[in-house]
Amino acid sequence: MINALPEKGVPGEQILAELRELRGGDLPTHGGRLFAYVYDPALDGLDDLARAAHATSAHVNGLDPTAFPSLLAMENALVAAAATVLHGGPATVGSVTSGGTESLILAVKAARDAHPEIAGPRLVVPATAHAAFAKAAHYLRVELDTVPVKDLRADPVAMAAAITPETVLVAASAPSYAHGVVDPIPELAAIAAERGVRFHVDACFGGWILPYLRRLSADLPDFDLSVPGVTSISVDLHKYAYAPKGVSILLHRDEALRRPQYFAYADWPGYTMINPVISSTRSGGPVAAAFATLRSIGDTGYLELATRTREAVAMLAAAVEATDGVRLYAPPETSVVCLAADGVDLFVLADELAARGWHTQPQMAYADLPPTIHLTVTAAVRATAADFAPDLTAAVEAARARGPIELPELPPLTPEMITPELIASLAEGLGLAGGDFTQMASVNAILNAAPPALREALLTGFLSLLQRPARPNDAMTR
Repeated sequence: MINALPEKGVPGEQILAELRELRGGDLPTHGGRLFAYVYDPALDGLDDLARAAHATSAHVNGLDPTAFPSLLAMENALVAAAATVLHGGPATVGSVTSGGTESLILAVKAARDAHPEIAGPRLVVPATAHAAFAKAAHYLRVELDTVPVKDLRADPVAMAAAITPETVLVAASAPSYAHGVVDPIPELAAIAAERGVRFHVDACFGGWILPYLRRLSADLPDFDLSVPGVTSISVDLHKYAYAPKGVSILLHRDEALRRPQYFAYADWPGYTMINPVISSTRSGGPVAAAFATLRSIGDTGYLELATRTREAVAMLAAAVEATDGVRLYAPPETSVVCLAADGVDLFVLADELAARGWHTQPQMAYADLPPTIHLTVTAAVRATAADFAPDLTAAVEAARARGPIELPELPPLTPEMITPELIASLAEGLGLAGGDFTQMASVNAILNAAPPALREALLTGFLSLLQRPARPNDAMTR
């Protein structure tokens, strides 16, 4: 452990060397072999440009746009760009947030605060909606009504039946993160409008690439502000706009819809606090980096990146279809390839793919849905996609030879029984105590067998175990 506060300052070159050493243990953010967490366009010079742009505004504070009008100008430009891509109208307004979760929390807040007369506000979402909606409901004390899906998509009939007089917001995905399919937005928006309820489209994941895929003749439904009844939509620029983390855009159809999103407070001796988003102090660095990224790539550049992504998706999907032991679980209609296993342990398969340099995202079973492997496909994958098929075949063969994971004998557990001592013991027994996370099949098998509430408790305990500072006598003082 490096001491962040040494007795005497450390030379800059040493600090940078230490940071590079730390980064050496991370998964690769570039190179087209990581199918989650990061988005790589594989464009020469873009990272350098974004870093330089970030540096110009790193110390600018978004708390007061009258003090730093440069940040206001860049934020307005980003909102305008998102409104153009997502077919907003002249009245469309928006805000720049730190990420998709913040955008969704604010969409729920705006809907809740628009109806102060409703004592028990409710949020209706399909079961495939992003977990950030559950987080928003938890933080804002809004009841969450999760509706079963039909063929992996929101079911309009079931969603309509879930709307009550207390419903302040209905939401759906374009596309869903887990499976990469687009909910029937026009039907859902019409139902919400008929009932006088706001309707939010969570396009955080793929909202920037879907319009370009549609321009490439992809068979995708209307999903954005061109759809009557859609009152707000969110899109992350640090996903398929390829900006650095973390910049997202929340758009509202008009100013009246956005107004309840704001927080204002003057009843104290200091300055009047007025915040359009959750944070007060905000660095201008990410906004400047996003601004530079969009201007550098441009509309035709994004169309080319979407072309490469679409080609990579087709190649990966073809590899899955040609490999005995795996199958496509969802139609690869956007930028996701989602596969299930037949006759091999899916979690062993994920480890075998990782051993061959392909880092995927295993997804646990849910209700009647089996466990799956999720691949977020970016433009960078086009250059590596041809190598995936033989490695997938080899990984399936290796997983078949290893056989399924045998779950260890564990006592019956409930969330209330999960203690720091139990978590430490489990981590030690599963080989995680030393920080080696390369063999995760056993861990994932245990989590897959656990009910959601127990899984939450186990992972919360494990994350808490990881997030502990070293004791002073253990810390290095270099």
